[in-house]
Amino acid sequence: MTAARRRIILAGFLLSLMGGFSYAWGVLVLPMMDRFGWSKQEATLPFSVFMVVCALVMLPAGRLQDRWGPRATSAAGAALFLVAYALAAMVGFVPHAWWLVLSYGVVGGTACALTYACVAPPARKWYPDRPALAVSTAVMGFGLAALIVSPIKSEYLLVIHGIEGTFLIVGGLTFVVSLLASRMIGNPPAGWSPPGWTPPPDAGRAAAEGRDHRPGEVWRKPRFWMIWLAFGALSSGGLMAIALLPAYGRSIGLTTAEAALAISVFAAFNGFGRPLGGALADRFGVLPVMVATYAVQTLVLLTFPITAVSIMPLFAAAAIMGWGFAVTLGLFPVLTSDNFGVTHLGANYGLVFTAFGAGALTPILGAWVFDATGSHAPAFVVAGVQAGVGLGLCLLMMAQGKRVGERRSA
Repeated sequence: MTAARRRIILAGFLLSLMGGFSYAWGVLVLPMMDRFGWSKQEATLPFSVFMVVCALVMLPAGRLQDRWGPRATSAAGAALFLVAYALAAMVGFVPHAWWLVLSYGVVGGTACALTYACVAPPARKWYPDRPALAVSTAVMGFGLAALIVSPIKSEYLLVIHGIEGTFLIVGGLTFVVSLLASRMIGNPPAGWSPPGWTPPPDAGRAAAEGRDHRPGEVWRKPRFWMIWLAFGALSSGGLMAIALLPAYGRSIGLTTAEAALAISVFAAFNGFGRPLGGALADRFGVLPVMVATYAVQTLVLLTFPITAVSIMPLFAAAAIMGWGFAVTLGLFPVLTSDNFGVTHLGANYGLVFTAFGAGALTPILGAWVFDATGSHAPAFVVAGVQAGVGLGLCLLMMAQGKRVGERRSA
């Protein structure tokens, strides 16, 4: 079974990597503005719709994953990715932003939800002994995708093959790799557990209650809303800060290349930090790792305008922001399973992930704050306040968990 378990992690990594390829949209913005005469808002709208659709479709996609299994669901997502990219490649014939909103945004966002919904649940089920490490490693592809594909798109594909050719090549690669990964992924046999492994006494609230919770029960629980609000605050605040990094770097005198490098630093820590965050969470607990991470992140964002005033402090801040994103996207699926079980994890995490949809709106909020104040600094402070909200909710959940443990031992 060791080889089977490793194959699941590889399949999840490939699915998340291909989904993350779709997130590397930024390098297409300027070429489309130049080619079609679109405004920046028009050129970024398809990606904003992609993010919102992906977040909203995660719930039905998770239900399908729980019902059909990850293999059939992710294969359907692979097929939809091919359709989305093929339609997007016709933008030269239909040179309107709404065409990419429908093709890339709606169809592509749905495809991404179908594949991404199949990453965390199988990894969590195959690795009850190391759940955080398994899940965070499987979703690592999303964090690394922008680091890998953005330079390839900007320096090779767009230069040689143009916008339409880039869509076709990336779409074909996404389809083939996602379909291959769908053939590799699957759930363990019913009742399976690693040989010699027994659940620890602090295995989570779901284990304490002795049952898994269905989505219809989950959204009625106060604990769910704490998780949902924490995830929404942390992800939306992080996305707003990330969107402002290049422009902020230019405002403090960095070159375009230096400002862009800050995004690469963020992406590296976001991607490679996920397995490390998972390993730490398996050893010290999910919530303690979150609390330590978000305490530092809150401090960095609140003091950003007075500390990140040169290249090295900016890179350090980008690294901490990347680490925070790695912890958020890597560990919230595990937090969801700890509280509500693994049987319906696809749908339950789909419910939690709807909070990520707010992240698509936060760059707009950051731009509005800049237009109103003439400075990027207030937007980073807003992101710091959001990180502080997430920190407070994690502290509250950790305190509640301790009280549950005390009642069980009494």
